[in-house]
Amino acid sequence: MAAKAKKQPEKRGDSSGSEMMQRIKSRPFIFIGTIIILVIVVIAFVFVPAIVPHAQGMEDHVFGYYNKTPIRYVPGNYFYRVQRNLMDNQRPSQEDPNFFNVIEQIWGRAFAEMVVHMGMLDEMKQAGFVIPENVVDREVAKQFQEDGRFAAARYRTLDSSERMALWRQARDSLAAEYYVSDYFNLKTSPNEASFIASIASLQRSFDLAIFPLASYPDSEIISFAQANPALFRIIRLSRITIHSGSEREARQILDSIRNGISTFEEAALSNSQDEYAERGGDMGIRMAFELLPEIGDEQARESIINLSRGEISDLVRVSPNWSDLQSTDLRSTDLRSTDQRSEGWAFFRAEEAARPADLNDPTQMEKIRNYIMFNLRGLAEDWLIAEAEKFSAQVREIGFYNAVSYGNIISRNFGPIPVNYGDSTIFSSVATAGVPELRNAGTDPFFWRAAFSTPLNTPSVPFVFEGNVMVLYPQEELFMDENDLWYVETYYPYIKNENMETALRIYFLTNEKFENRFEDTFSSLWR
Repeated sequence: MAAKAKKQPEKRGDSSGSEMMQRIKSRPFIFIGTIIILVIVVIAFVFVPAIVPHAQGMEDHVFGYYNKTPIRYVPGNYFYRVQRNLMDNQRPSQEDPNFFNVIEQIWGRAFAEMVVHMGMLDEMKQAGFVIPENVVDREVAKQFQEDGRFAAARYRTLDSSERMALWRQARDSLAAEYYVSDYFNLKTSPNEASFIASIASLQRSFDLAIFPLASYPDSEIISFAQANPALFRIIRLSRITIHSGSEREARQILDSIRNGISTFEEAALSNSQDEYAERGGDMGIRMAFELLPEIGDEQARESIINLSRGEISDLVRVSPNWSDLQSTDLRSTDLRSTDQRSEGWAFFRAEEAARPADLNDPTQMEKIRNYIMFNLRGLAEDWLIAEAEKFSAQVREIGFYNAVSYGNIISRNFGPIPVNYGDSTIFSSVATAGVPELRNAGTDPFFWRAAFSTPLNTPSVPFVFEGNVMVLYPQEELFMDENDLWYVETYYPYIKNENMETALRIYFLTNEKFENRFEDTFSSLWR
């Protein structure tokens, strides 16, 4: 098949410059004509040295379960044979600084193959499939052929337990092979490849106008801040937080400060359970909206914001500030459980009286912008969509390039590409179009709708994708070259099988029957 694959393109013409040809050359495995899957390849005995920790008692180590059946590394079993085979082919040097990482990868691959193997056998068992004994006997006999005849004497050198192990191994290997054979030979229409090729035949080239959300103007930010001044009041507070204790404990700490027994800073260093403790509780400069996630009670929140300089608040309930919980202080390790993290008690001291935001301060403006983008992103999107619609109206009057130049709009051009939802490697994709803003657009329905439902030389309806509002301008439509279509039809079956193999592995490795304990067990073996 490999020879045929190389000769036929010469009859069709030279298409080595096409993206399809380049992709096929970069993926030479598809010329093999078979699926590379260890469950088929690694079934023979492999007697090679292997690096195995703790030779004694390996059968006591469980790497996981499949349908409640333990996954063990036992001399002679499938896990063992795959691991030894991989080690024979990839054995790292012990001087290699990545030695143990490579060892772990090899064991991990062997473990994954064992999971897939056990999954297939489990499916066959659930289906009631049984390999006839005479078929298994013939498979075992193949291991003892000499000059085309069964070597009975060599077979008799095995004891009964070895013979039974060999027989079971042959039975399981046959069952797995039948499973794989049936799976990859599912009946498919002979017209399927032609249909797939026809999907790719129509292609379009595009111009693209981009309106980044980051270009939302300061004038709009200022307008919003002026309409909502309370959100952006500047405050400077210190705080003491008790997450793991009771209200009574927090009250005692508060009273000790008010009674002059300890200072606020001393109490923060000794008792506070947040990231500000080591700074004596000092939270630094904040805006009022930054208290919203932690203090849900509006009245309590406002009383804190409106504290006079040096004034200390009463206790308030607080939800956890997740940045606080990232502290490496040992006290934060008490906050691991869900109920301990659910809420706590805190009190605050005003270091300065609250004041209005300074809209001439770039740092404060950036905070207000971030608030809008995180909480009210739709405001920016709506404004930019309106700008994109104005741009589209200009395109209809003066053309795409003139409108881009007149409005100083960011633009790109790309294509041709077909409808390729999901960025299939079998033909050109938006992921390889060279437009960084579109690298993840392959599964976005709004992109594809705009790309292929908009008439040629007409601006599309503006759509939001990730951090931008976009307008597509389909400029040209053409059909895929005959040679590229032929490649799609020819190699579609191999790529389909590759995807089927991937899907099969994902099915078993994410199956609810599978319980993974590999990392813990492997780590215990190599300690």
